[in-house]
Amino acid sequence: MAGTKNAGKAGVGAANRLHARLAALARPAGGFVSQPEPKTIGSFARGRQLTGGNFLFAGFLIESKAASIWDLPVPDPRFEEEIHGCAWLDDLAAVADLPARERAQKWVVDWIRRYGRGGGPGWTPDRTGRRLIRWINHAILLLNNQDRAASDAYFRSLGRQTIFLSRRWRAARPGLPRFEALTGLIYAGLSLSGMERHVARAAVALGRECEREIDTEGGIPTRNPEELLEVFTLLTWAGAALNDAGRTPPAAHLAAIERIAPTLRALRHADGGLARFHGGGRGAEGRLDQALATAGGRATTAHGLAMGYARMSAGRTTIIVDAAPPPTGRASANAHASTLAMELTSGRRPVIVNCGSGASFGPEWRRAGRATPSHSTLCVKGYSSSRFTAKGLLTESGTGQFTDVPDMVWAQPEDDSDGHRLIAGHNGYVPTHGLSHIRQLMLSRDGRSLTGEDTLGAMTVADRRRFDTVMERAKFHGVPFELRFHLHPGVDAALDLGGTAVSMALKSGEIWIFRHDGVGELTLEPSVYLESGRLKPRATKQIVLSAHVMDYACQLGWTLAKAQDTPTAIRDTMRDEDVTA
Repeated sequence: MAGTKNAGKAGVGAANRLHARLAALARPAGGFVSQPEPKTIGSFARGRQLTGGNFLFAGFLIESKAASIWDLPVPDPRFEEEIHGCAWLDDLAAVADLPARERAQKWVVDWIRRYGRGGGPGWTPDRTGRRLIRWINHAILLLNNQDRAASDAYFRSLGRQTIFLSRRWRAARPGLPRFEALTGLIYAGLSLSGMERHVARAAVALGRECEREIDTEGGIPTRNPEELLEVFTLLTWAGAALNDAGRTPPAAHLAAIERIAPTLRALRHADGGLARFHGGGRGAEGRLDQALATAGGRATTAHGLAMGYARMSAGRTTIIVDAAPPPTGRASANAHASTLAMELTSGRRPVIVNCGSGASFGPEWRRAGRATPSHSTLCVKGYSSSRFTAKGLLTESGTGQFTDVPDMVWAQPEDDSDGHRLIAGHNGYVPTHGLSHIRQLMLSRDGRSLTGEDTLGAMTVADRRRFDTVMERAKFHGVPFELRFHLHPGVDAALDLGGTAVSMALKSGEIWIFRHDGVGELTLEPSVYLESGRLKPRATKQIVLSAHVMDYACQLGWTLAKAQDTPTAIRDTMRDEDVTA
C-alpha cells in the first residue's frame, strides 16, 4: 500500500516536471491587461526579520546573510514549500523600504533564473497558484526601477506558470490546494495579456469545486476554521477579479461565499480571532475582516451549529465548542481528537484555549497537539476520544487519518431567560471503556458567569457490561479521567482559597475565578500554547480536575465567573504585542 502511494506521488511529480518544462516553450505573456493592486499585505515584523537575514518558515529559524533565499539550507520539506509559495512577499511589501524592495526583486529574479524553466520543488499546482497571486499582487514592488531584461523575464515566467496551471490544476489535492491553483489561474488569466483564454474554464471549474467541497451550511470537510478562512479569502479574490473584468462569477461560486460568511462569523471569538480547532490557528490579523468586507452582503451569523461548532455569546464573553465528530478519511490528516472541547474569550483576551497545532514544531509536537489531553475537555487518562487504528497509524511526520471516532455526537443549544445553554455528548470512550461524555454549559445573560457539568457514564446495558469488564481488569480501582482547561499564556493563574479555586488575572484587568463542587481533585499544572510563526511552544498553565469513575457514572460540577469587583465594562488599551512578546 505504501509503495503504491509513493509510486503515485512520484508519478504526479514527474508529470508536474514534464508540464513545467513544456510550459517553458509556450508563448509568454505580453504584459498586464490592467495595473493590479495588492490584495495581501503581511507582517511588518516578519518583513524586518527577512531584511535582517532571519528566515522563519515552518517553525525553523535560519540566520543567514546569504545572497539569496534560495541558498538557504532546507531543514524540512515544509520549509521549502513555504519559500517557493512566495507568501513572504506579503511581509516584504509591508515594509516596502529600499532594502525590502531590493530583496523582493533579487529573490524573484533569482527564482526565475534557477527554476523558471521547470525545475525545483516549486512546480506544483497549489504552490504555483499561491506564487502567481503574490507575484501579480506585488508587481509594483517587483518592477519598480527594473531594467527591460528583468521585466521581460518576469512576464515570461508569469506566462509559463499560468500555462502550467492550466494543464495541471486537476493534479492539486481537492480542498484548499485546488482552490489555490484555480484562483491563481483565474487571477493570472485576467491580469496578463494573452492569457484570457484560460479564465472561462477555470471559473467554471472553481464553481464545481465550490459545489463539491463547500457543504450546505458553509463548511468544509476538514472542519478547520483557519482553512475555511483561506478558502473564503481565495473565493472573494477570484470573485472580485472576475467582477472587475466585467465577468459574472458562476452562481455556485457566489452561493459558496454567501454560505461561508455566516459560518466564519460564528467561528470568530470576541477578540476577532478564529477558534483554534483541527489544525487551525487564529488566522492572520485582519484577514477575516478584509475578506468579509470584500464579500459584502448582510452581516449575519450562523445560528445553531456552524460547521459542527456551537457558539455561545453574551456581554464580552464568547464560547465556542466542538460539537460534531472529527473528520475522517483524507480530511482527517490534520484533525484533532477535540470532541466537546471549548474555548472562551473575554473581550480582547483569550482565557480558555486549546493547545493548538504543533505541526510547525516537529512530528512529536504535532502528535501531542492532536491528542485529547491537549484540548479543554474531558479525557479518560491515557486515551483520546478519537484514535488511529492499524490502517490509520501516524507516520513519522505526525500525519495520519482517524479511523476510530465517536459515531454518536449530539448537541442541543438553547436560550432561556437565564442565559444560553448547551447540552452535548459523545460516545468516543464506549469502545474502550463503555463510557460516554456529556457536557452541560450555561452562560449567564451578562456573560459574567459560566456554569458547567461534565458527566462520564455508562448509558446502556451493553455499555455497563463493557464498563464492568474494564473495572475487573483494573481490580475495581476505577477508571481515571481528567477535566482540563488550558489557559492562554496571557493569563496569570494561581491556586486560591486553600487550593479549592483558581484565580485568573487578565492583562485587561479582569479577574476570573474557577471553582468546583469538590468531587474531583483540583491542580494547576504546566501546559503549552502551540502557535505557528514562533520558534518554540509558549509555556502556560492548565486547570486540571481529576477523578475516577467507580460506579456507572461520575459528575464534575464547576463554575468560571468574573470576580464581583470586576467591572462590566473595561477599557482594554494594552497592545497585543506588549502581552505576547
